[in-house]
Amino acid sequence: MNKPRSLSRSRSDRMLAGVMGGIARRFGWNSTLVRVLFVIVSIASVAFPGIIVYLILWLLIPEEIA
Repeated sequence: MNKPRSLSRSRSDRMLAGVMGGIARRFGWNSTLVRVLFVIVSIASVAFPGIIVYLILWLLIPEEIA
């Protein structure tokens, strides 16, 4: 059985800090789709402070080990 990948910020698939790339890799999703969905949800919902959530994830998710 394949061991699931741990959640870490991507070093190779990043726009800013690799948060969305790491989340996409962890769940086997397309990183562009994850980024687009995050932006749409952030813009569409006033109650969802996307920048603050991104910064918190940046601090909490460790960087990928090379």
